[in-house]
Amino acid sequence: MKRVAVILACVTLVATLLTGALVWQLSRTPAPKHPEISAYTREQLVRVGPYRYCDVFVITDCDVPKTVGTLAVSWRNPIQLSVPPAIARAPWVLIRAYEGDGEPAVSEFRPNSTLAVTIPTVDARRGRLTGFAVQLPTLVRDAQNNEFPWPHAEWSIATIWP
Repeated sequence: MKRVAVILACVTLVATLLTGALVWQLSRTPAPKHPEISAYTREQLVRVGPYRYCDVFVITDCDVPKTVGTLAVSWRNPIQLSVPPAIARAPWVLIRAYEGDGEPAVSEFRPNSTLAVTIPTVDARRGRLTGFAVQLPTLVRDAQNNEFPWPHAEWSIATIWP
């Protein structure tokens, strides 16, 4: 009976120490200032902060760290893009750029519709994927009173081919 009590006390002590160490480590790493997207392919994961992030109400008040992630790709493995709920709660846009001078491929997503998208690295008509961006559009009005969507935030990832 004493032996079981000693083992339980040791397990409790170790669990308490590990929990304390985890809490200490997590409190040392500050949360990112802005949401980050992540992309995964071929055992690589990249997390990227925004290239540009503007205030929704004052579209000219921007933080522009110009962050661009890179991801080595191949024709075999698609990319799994994940956006956090902070992005997915709003309407968001995925823009895929391909080799050549063609138009980029644009996909629009409704609020709360998806947190992940699979992106093929090769398109039969457009060729190889050179990069992609996630944008959060905001409706703005110009001097002539025309209303149109303008991205107030953008995240960007470039692809690297072997």
